Amino acid sequence: MFNGYSGILGLVILALDIWAIVSVASSGASTASKVIWILAILVLPVLGFLAWLLLGTRAGPRRA
Repeated sequence: MFNGYSGILGLVILALDIWAIVSVASSGASTASKVIWILAILVLPVLGFLAWLLLGTRAGPRRA
């Protein structure tokens, strides 16, 4: 099914994971929380990213 697109899909997942790890590392969360999220993203690239996207991001008011 994804025969010709598996390499591109892998690169997209890698790019999203790198973006998520950078976002986690630069967040204001505690060090323990950062380590847990980064490990989750590294061990389970797709599920870890989706979990972080749904549960880890804080959609609050932003300051200008």
